Amino acid sequence: MTKSNEPAEGASLVYQCRLNLSTSTITYLTDLLRSHLKAIRSPFRSLPPGRIAVLVLAMLRHDQRLLDLAGGNRVPESTLRRWRDEMLDLLAARAPRLDRALRQIAARGGEVVLIDGTLIPTQRRTGKADRPNYSGKHHRHGLHFLALTDEKGRLVWISAARPGRTHDATAARRDKIVAHLKTVGLGALADLGFIGVDKPEDPDDQVIVTGYKATRARKLTAGQKQANQILAAARSPVEHGFANLKAWRILTKIRTGPGRATALLRALLVLTNLEVNR
Repeated sequence: MTKSNEPAEGASLVYQCRLNLSTSTITYLTDLLRSHLKAIRSPFRSLPPGRIAVLVLAMLRHDQRLLDLAGGNRVPESTLRRWRDEMLDLLAARAPRLDRALRQIAARGGEVVLIDGTLIPTQRRTGKADRPNYSGKHHRHGLHFLALTDEKGRLVWISAARPGRTHDATAARRDKIVAHLKTVGLGALADLGFIGVDKPEDPDDQVIVTGYKATRARKLTAGQKQANQILAAARSPVEHGFANLKAWRILTKIRTGPGRATALLRALLVLTNLEVNR
């Protein structure tokens, strides 16, 4: 670009930005899109598959706006949105189901999984329909997700999106986490938000370990405090799993509805595992 002191009237200024992702991830998305285009017999796109993969990753990793990317690459905004949703659906379809994910962990000798819930912020919308999305715990609007990781913090499963006010224990009951764990013979480590999810008649049959909770009338003993510390240390890898997931800046604030949010999170699970396990 030549130097000029005159204003660029009506011109678009384009700049380069580093995409801190591995080439293997870009290659995976490119091959995935090529296979999809071949399957639907629609090989033509205004940009090559590799370029489309880079643009979609830029939207997900850096939360680049559609209008900005569209103008910089001379494609309509609606076309870029369609490409993004197409790639998200392809990736989300490859996210593991709960029962299969647990069977894989059990097959490779795993004994426990780590479970936790998180809130992904969303835009605040007007109307009564958005009220359930307000989380009193976090004092903001968002969508609630459950996630499972293995003992090392690698994400293995993400639930569907639920309103932000959903409690962790309620979400675990609706997803029948206890039944799935018992089917494959696995245990789970969880925080105090999951107390009451697993209440077997025989305490030895409990599969979700949650630690001890103090009340105003009952303080924790020294042994119970030590047990909570040990449990917290064992659960710490799940926070690393969430940190890897939220490195995708599009999760800073979701601007889509719950249906698209579920596909988005599951697609990011696949991409996160590609980056972490490469």
